[in-house]
Amino acid sequence: MSSFDLTLAIESFPYILKGLQYTMLVAVVSMIIALVLGFFLALGRMSKHIYFRWPSMLFISFNRGVPILVLLFLLYAALPELGFSLSTVAAAIVAFSLNTSAYIAEVNRSALSSVPLGQHEAGSVLGLNKWQTMRYVILPQAIRIALPPLSNVFLTLIKSTSIASTIALPELMYQARIIGGREFNYLTVIIVAALIYWVVCSLLSWLQRYLEKRYNHYLEPEQK
Repeated sequence: MSSFDLTLAIESFPYILKGLQYTMLVAVVSMIIALVLGFFLALGRMSKHIYFRWPSMLFISFNRGVPILVLLFLLYAALPELGFSLSTVAAAIVAFSLNTSAYIAEVNRSALSSVPLGQHEAGSVLGLNKWQTMRYVILPQAIRIALPPLSNVFLTLIKSTSIASTIALPELMYQARIIGGREFNYLTVIIVAALIYWVVCSLLSWLQRYLEKRYNHYLEPEQK
């Protein structure tokens, strides 16, 4: 019966930590792609034109309804049968980008919808066109509203990258599983991996609170 081994924890820490670079690479790149894609999906979702709205709704529905593990195996294991092969990193980035963009689209849609209609009218009064109003008037307010949920999406994304260990992506959890199998002590290495996830997510949570304070600093006193 295995138990927590402090010596193993200290010795395995650098090797497990090596996987963090893949964890953050997949998480950061996927988040950037998902932010861009999610913004346009939100606009499509809110469009009055059915040929923009329906494809956006279908994309969001599919990627929110299909487990990320299914997307990973679809891209990494099933796609090669059609003649297209992706590396583990590429497959993970594509899968997480698609999945995350669907959730970000709904966050963006909610944030954009929360900006009062009068702000759109104010932009017109100032002589701004539709896109200028969106850029200079609507988006700054929508970003403040969307920041907390978007930060939570990113934290969830970082933790979800552990699923990519199933396709042999050498990220944090994969490294821990390899060492745990070699040393016949999963308890120790999984605790080490959990602590690394905890520290990373705690630091990002602190950054989230800092950014929220920065945005709130520019609000009028009655808006706080």
